[in-house]
Amino acid sequence: MSKPADLNRPIIESLYAEALLLADDVRASFDFAGRIDAMVEDEDLARIALSCEALRTTTRMMHVIAWLLNQRAYFQGNISEFQLRRHGRLPTGTRGSDPAQTALLSANLRELVAATERFYARIARLEQAWHARFAMQPSAIHRLHDRLGLALHYQ
Repeated sequence: MSKPADLNRPIIESLYAEALLLADDVRASFDFAGRIDAMVEDEDLARIALSCEALRTTTRMMHVIAWLLNQRAYFQGNISEFQLRRHGRLPTGTRGSDPAQTALLSANLRELVAATERFYARIARLEQAWHARFAMQPSAIHRLHDRLGLALHYQ
């Protein structure tokens, strides 16, 4: 079996560039969206939804950027692997967007919020795999097959 890939500087740099572009899109889109259309049924609810989702979305992106900055610092030799493992984690228990509030946003903003959630999920999977050292675990079928092979071998 081949050795699984690990995080490396080019991967982190690519993700960092992608995160900065996405964060800039978020900032620009929510800034521009500050003007609520007069056609909205309840303007106050729409403003609250816009504010809440803007805060959730920018916070989500800042967590990802902070994680990527820690990874960059590790690859540049500014922090040790111990420091990275101890302090360079994504926050746990973060809340996703509220579907009732995102429904009040424009289609463009809803797609942007979804894009940030997908990006965050990608980074969370990378972090989880990195903390597990990208260890490949055999499937349940392979483990059962190995156990049966051992049992038959000893009979």
